[in-house]
Amino acid sequence: MIQEPFAIGSSHIHRLDPRLKILFATAYSFIVALSNRFPALFAALMLSLLLIGLARLNVWKAAKRMALVNGLILFFWLVIPLTFEGTALFHLGPLSVTREGVLLCARISLKSNAILLIFIALVSTMPITTLGHAMNRLGLPGKLIHLLLLTYRYVFVIDQEYQRLVRAAKIRGFRPETTINTYRTYAYLMGMLFVRASARAERVHHAMVCRGFDGRFYCLRDFSSTRTDWAWSAFMISIILGLVGLEWTRII
Repeated sequence: MIQEPFAIGSSHIHRLDPRLKILFATAYSFIVALSNRFPALFAALMLSLLLIGLARLNVWKAAKRMALVNGLILFFWLVIPLTFEGTALFHLGPLSVTREGVLLCARISLKSNAILLIFIALVSTMPITTLGHAMNRLGLPGKLIHLLLLTYRYVFVIDQEYQRLVRAAKIRGFRPETTINTYRTYAYLMGMLFVRASARAERVHHAMVCRGFDGRFYCLRDFSSTRTDWAWSAFMISIILGLVGLEWTRII
């Protein structure tokens, strides 16, 4: 199952209107992605960390998710400063580490971490089903919502089918090796997985139609905005405007 360790909590952020959290996480991410000045980027990272604290999330679990992204960013640090044209800071044998390359990597690091942290603080603090229904209330296409919810539900079923096929192959003596027979076996396995997934999809569709499915998933929760939501909205708007001011003015 996909883990949702941050979805259950008692913080104010957990109790906020999911629609507002999606809107502000998206707007915040666009502003950070378009920013290039370091004062704005450092401020965005600090604000994202502040929201993580306000959500009272498990720091260790959040750090593990950050480590996955920063592993890719580390690869950028190993490549971009050595290949990006610009003023050389120092030399590593025949290679030059350029100032422009280092600055570019720094911007990528700050942006990536700030955006990921804001999504952990705002979006991951709601269950996937609530996320889907909130997106539907915001007017996103219904087919996209159905795809999200059905994928979340049945990706585990497909994984179980895959594990069943792998166990059946091992029982019959299959051992992965770097041979044509191994490649052929995996190709057959993938093909059979698609066949079983298609058959399962047809059965699920028929079952849903028999139960009166009319193309919509109904949510029993009524989304409504409270005074706390409006106060938090004002807070987030001020944060976004502050980042815009740091980026597009020359005060700092």
